[in-house]
Amino acid sequence: MDLLHRLEARLWAKPDTGGSRLHQLSRRALQLLYVILRDLTEGQLSLRAMSLVYTSLLSLVPLLAVSFSVLKAFEVHNQIEPILRQWLAPLGPQGQEISTRIIEFVANMKVGVLGAVGVGLLFYTVLSLLQKVERAFNDTWHVKQDRGFAQRFTHYLSVLIIGPVLVFSALGLTASLMNSAAVQAIGAWPLLGNLIAAIPRLLPYLLIIAAFCFIYSFVPNTRVRLAPALAGAVVGGVLWQTTGWLFAAFLADAGSYTAIYSAFATLILFLFWLYLSWLTLLIGASISFYLQNPGFIRQDLGGMSHREREELGLELLRRVGQAYYAQAPAPTMHELAESLGRTTLDLDEALHRLGASHFLAATQDEPPRYLPGRPFDATSVHQALLCLRGSSAASAGPAARLLEELDLAQAQHLAGLSLKDWLLREGRSS
Repeated sequence: MDLLHRLEARLWAKPDTGGSRLHQLSRRALQLLYVILRDLTEGQLSLRAMSLVYTSLLSLVPLLAVSFSVLKAFEVHNQIEPILRQWLAPLGPQGQEISTRIIEFVANMKVGVLGAVGVGLLFYTVLSLLQKVERAFNDTWHVKQDRGFAQRFTHYLSVLIIGPVLVFSALGLTASLMNSAAVQAIGAWPLLGNLIAAIPRLLPYLLIIAAFCFIYSFVPNTRVRLAPALAGAVVGGVLWQTTGWLFAAFLADAGSYTAIYSAFATLILFLFWLYLSWLTLLIGASISFYLQNPGFIRQDLGGMSHREREELGLELLRRVGQAYYAQAPAPTMHELAESLGRTTLDLDEALHRLGASHFLAATQDEPPRYLPGRPFDATSVHQALLCLRGSSAASAGPAARLLEELDLAQAQHLAGLSLKDWLLREGRSS
């Protein structure tokens, strides 16, 4: 434990201003690695991955059936099995057996004869999987608000219908391009020929990274910048491929598992590979989150101080009020978080307090926008501070009397200063 404390103190010690750029980047990478390992040991990532494994078992065949029906219209439905076999390749012969059984289930599921209720249940099962994935990513990004029903329906439907078509179209376009006469002619050149020959080996990595980047950008109910999403996708994609190799090597050297688990061996291996796949995807999402929100890469996770909460709440009132009096569009939570350099988790408590006391009001838009909930010209700054501090139990000790004197002095100092006067004054001074 002492060694761990010394490591934490070294990682989060005040950095040396004379250090090189490489030293600073290495320090940042070690901090990022530490917080990822901390999240793994605390078990939250594992719990989310295990819950997604359970949902995947119920939704995998319906998901493939919907994709199969969509791709059949474009005459590329036969490409599902090779992709499934490649995903289950680390399982060895058991992977081929599982993929064959899944494809048989999908082929026997006749979407056209299910009827309206059957098709509705089919889509409900698939949409529940996508909703579960979104909630897992929202937890990783500390987002408490899910998408609305209409927005969720349109997003998920676009993934189910357009996503498979784009993926297999990209695969077909890549194969056609590699076999074209122009590429074959370029391949005759020594340097470019070696580069083109390496493309088939790099293509699985590129496709996985592109898929992960799309998932990290699209699934969380928050704005994810491209650079953090791409960085998390690169780490997640490489880790996913590396995990597949290690898992395949483990199975090659551990032949006794069939003797132990007998007929359940294939199912157990499939569940374990599902778990590793989801865990790898969530680790990449965590990396994207920490890169976009470096304030969470810190040793002290105790939260904000009272002064920081008051400052954040006043800043929220100022941003909302300035937009209102300037007749600009009302800001959303994500826009406020981005302008303040905070996360939506930081803003959640302050917005809840201000909304419950009617200092701010949320619109019915999706996502909600924030407006003044009461006239700012008739509301004092001191009232807002009392709201942000919250109620406390009354006491009569010497310390309580001292704090009452401080509150009285503050109220006298801020007497007559309304929220509108303050935010307009700050707007002129800035």
